[in-house]
Order: sequence, then C-alpha cells, then structure tokens
Amino acid sequence: MDGNAQLAALMREAGFLKDDGSVGLKVFARAVGQHANRTFTHTYVRRWLDGMVPRDAATRQAIVRALGSRLGRSIAVDEVGFGAALKVSPDLGLTYPNESADNVKTVARLWQGDLDSVSALLNAPANAAAWNEAALSWLVSTRQDVFSDTGKRKVNQADVDGIRSTTEMFDQLDGEHGGGHARRALIEFLRTDLAGLLGGTARDAAVQRDLFKAGAQATLLGAWMSYDAGIHGMAQRYFIQALRIAESTGDRLLGASILDAMSHQATFLGRYREAANLARSARMGTANAGSASAAAHFYAMEARALARLGDAAECDRAMSAAVREFERRDPANDPADWFGYFNESELAV
Repeated sequence: MDGNAQLAALMREAGFLKDDGSVGLKVFARAVGQHANRTFTHTYVRRWLDGMVPRDAATRQAIVRALGSRLGRSIAVDEVGFGAALKVSPDLGLTYPNESADNVKTVARLWQGDLDSVSALLNAPANAAAWNEAALSWLVSTRQDVFSDTGKRKVNQADVDGIRSTTEMFDQLDGEHGGGHARRALIEFLRTDLAGLLGGTARDAAVQRDLFKAGAQATLLGAWMSYDAGIHGMAQRYFIQALRIAESTGDRLLGASILDAMSHQATFLGRYREAANLARSARMGTANAGSASAAAHFYAMEARALARLGDAAECDRAMSAAVREFERRDPANDPADWFGYFNESELAV
C-alpha cells in the first residue's frame, strides 16, 4: 500500500511528525481522539500514514480538525489525501438523474461529500449548463416513478412527520441566524436520517410520496442554506437533486418552486438569461396547476431577470402578466400554500 504523503506533509507542518517519523504519533492520536470523542493509538496513525483511509466520516473529520486546529486554518478532507478514496466526481449532482434510485444515491453522496469537506464540491462554481438541463428534463418529463419495494428500512407516517418537524426547526434557525449558522447540522441530519428513509419502503404509497415530498423540501432548505453561505456550486447541486426528488412525488408546484429558487440563484450570480429560462420553465410546467399566486411569482422572477438583461419590452410583458395573475389569485384556496408570503409588498419589490 502506498503511503499518504499528503497527510505526512500536513502532520510535519503542524509539528506532529519529525522527518524520521519517529516522534509525535501518540500526540496526534490524542488530538484526533479529542475531536472524535474516542480513543486512538499511534498504531492507527501509522496505518493512516501507510495509506489506509478511515471508513467513517467522523474519524476523517476528526483528523482534519486536529490538523486545522494546530495549523490555525481550515483543512479539507482531500487535502489530507482522503479525496481519491472517497471517489467523488467533481460533476457529482450536476446531472438530472433518470431514475429515482440514482437520485437517492446521488444526493446521499453529495451530503457525505459535503460533510467530508471535499473541496472539489465546496469550492466549485455554479454550472450554467446544469441549470438548463435540469429545467428541460423536469419540464418534458413523462416519467411515472415506481418506488422501491425492496428497501430494508420500513417507513411509516411517524418517520415522515419527524423529517417535516426537524426541517421546520432548521428553517426557523435559518430565518433567525442565517444559512451558515446550522447548515452543517442540517446536512448531518439529512445524511444520517433522510438518506436511509428515502432508500426504504412504505406499505402505503401515499406515505412514500409524502416522504419524498418532505425529502425534497428538506433538500431544498439545504440548497438555500448553502446559497446563503456562499457555497454556490453545492447549492446548485442540492437544488437539482431536490427537483428530481420532487418529480417523484408528482407535485408539479413543488418542483416549480424549486426552479423558482434556482432562478433566484442564477440572478444573484449574474446569469440572467438562465434565470429567465428557469422562471419560464416553472411557469410553463404548472400552467394547469390552478395557482395564480405561483404564476404571478414566476412571471415576477422572469421580469426581474429580463430587467437585468436590459430587455425592457419583455420585462414589461412579464410584469404585466405578473400583475394580472396576482389580481386573480385566491390565497385561501390556492394549492401553492408556500407562496402565501407573496403579497402586495413582495410584488412591489
């Protein structure tokens, strides 16, 4: 087995390792153990230096934190030589999956890569082509997903309620303190709790659909929090995978709300043409959904992007349509209840 030169170099830089490799292994083992809340010996450290990669994310994170604490800077998992073993493609999550099972595997790997601080994901910029592909795939899809009946985890309504209530708690924290405050804790929850449930089986198909709806909303929150924290490449990946989870539920308004969020991100990043197209896709995909509130919001998002493009005529058209849809809305009976905040003041803004 080849040695881990990257780990050795960082340990040497941090003062944990001398050139002959004979000093500091026990000290490093204790430092890692303090971050992992368990005991390691110098034998573990020697194995890591020999090239063994710890299987559990907690140990890998404890290693990078021990190094980061001594060096006074943040260390990513792949800087320690563990990135190749994680086999994380820099394109992970950018493709809109054809199969629901692939979607679940992809988003679980994204959550794990996020927790492992894989720099190829956390430092990646947004990809304009990925927005376009996801929007088109969702818009023209005629898939009828059949949920797995072979999952080992048995899912019930209590599981779904747990996902919803925990997501609401994180949403409240996000609103009070910003996305960077509890983002990692949310991703940890999604990786440890939601991933297993999405791969499980419910006896009642309605429960399974409710689970995927809750999963889409939780993944969407992770995308928003990543966006708020400035981690735009990861946020984009979460948006795309949340959109695919939403498609599995058959709830077109839920999917359109995710496209609406993607349009918001694209506008923020200066990709105004893509932002307008994402908003149009959301509107076109829900033309028969019966939600004037949603239609008004999609038109407004489109107008916002067109204004930044300097297209006055098309911007006026979209804004006129937004006002028209807004005036015919019926908030008490609107199926898109998550657009309830979209009032006169929001439209004016």
